[in-house]
Amino acid sequence: MRIVVIAPHNDDEILGVGGTMAKYAKQGHEVIVCEVTAGDLEDEMVQLQKREAIASHELMNVKTHFMDLPVVGLREMKTTELNAAFQRHMQELQPDIVFLPHKGDMHIDHRMTIEAVMVALRPVSLPNLKAIYAYETLSETDWNTPSVDNSFIPTLFVDITDEMETKLEAMKCHASQLCEYPHPRSLEALRALAMHRGSTVCRKYGEAFMVIREVQ
Repeated sequence: MRIVVIAPHNDDEILGVGGTMAKYAKQGHEVIVCEVTAGDLEDEMVQLQKREAIASHELMNVKTHFMDLPVVGLREMKTTELNAAFQRHMQELQPDIVFLPHKGDMHIDHRMTIEAVMVALRPVSLPNLKAIYAYETLSETDWNTPSVDNSFIPTLFVDITDEMETKLEAMKCHASQLCEYPHPRSLEALRALAMHRGSTVCRKYGEAFMVIREVQ
């Protein structure tokens, strides 16, 4: 199978799907991270973050696909242009399973991403798509204004006990984004969330997702 993980920013995919990506890759599936946004491509920090993303993905035997759309600028794009960009890239990638950010995340890029990518993932456009899952992102999913619409309610749990250390090593590759605890984007917080999600289903470590669509 081909699994595509939609990441609005470099490192979102490790925070939310890192263990599951590693598990799929170990099972022999093709895993591709679709990095949506980037800043000025001539900027040294942007290039550093891209190198960090590639290094983290190589560690897990995962591929990287850059869309290079404007960071914190998706809402400035015309809706038709944004939708067309996702439509083009999803047609190119032809995923069997897609992981995307939660629609209640705080960052505007996350919300714009999910709205546009869901247009591209309509059954009429990708009839062979088997499943779409939403993931949680530390400091985004949990920081937005609380409401029924913003709530992340997991309905799928993946045991990542054997992949937990790989997930943390992959996150270490994102040195420019990693923070000290108690910041949520820290190794300690990442492990704590995995412990919580795992214990929900009596596993040592886990990742949780919301099922958006599944075709059996």
